[in-house]
Amino acid sequence: MKKWSIAMLLVYLASLLPYGVAAAQEIKWGYIDTVKIFAEFKETVEAEGVYSKEVEAWKKKAEDMEREIAQMREEIQSQSLMMSEEKLNERKLLLDQKFKEYQQYMSDIFGDEGEAARRNRELTEPIVEKINGIIAKLAEEEGYTIVFDAAQGNIVYAAKEMDLTDMVLERLQQQMESAQ
Repeated sequence: MKKWSIAMLLVYLASLLPYGVAAAQEIKWGYIDTVKIFAEFKETVEAEGVYSKEVEAWKKKAEDMEREIAQMREEIQSQSLMMSEEKLNERKLLLDQKFKEYQQYMSDIFGDEGEAARRNRELTEPIVEKINGIIAKLAEEEGYTIVFDAAQGNIVYAAKEMDLTDMVLERLQQQMESAQ
């Protein structure tokens, strides 16, 4: 049964070969490198700077919280013999509360749906839409059927003349200049 299925598939694929050859001759391929575009496009660089400053502020607050927790833990350990059991339990509860606040902060800021992810999307989505718009317009105007992204690692080799990255960057720059 398995051999029969494979044979039927091969016969079917062979029957499509003439159509596939004709269609392949009409396809125009190109690729871009989003890493290069993001590294060289001014708006992306500016957005990255804004995002980095915000992340640094969030990290600093997290580090301050960590230091406070570590200091509380040290105080409890060093003074546990001198404290009443009631006072020790109070301090431990306060430490637990501070640790839970820290965990909540980390989740709220750096979790999958946290503030950092939201802010990153907020900053990058308009830029990505602009880049995709330029790519689509360029592909239409130049007759490209398919445009790949080399940064995704799917292209092992392609001729340099298929690289549309510099054209995309040039058009993005022109668009920025005309908007000003």
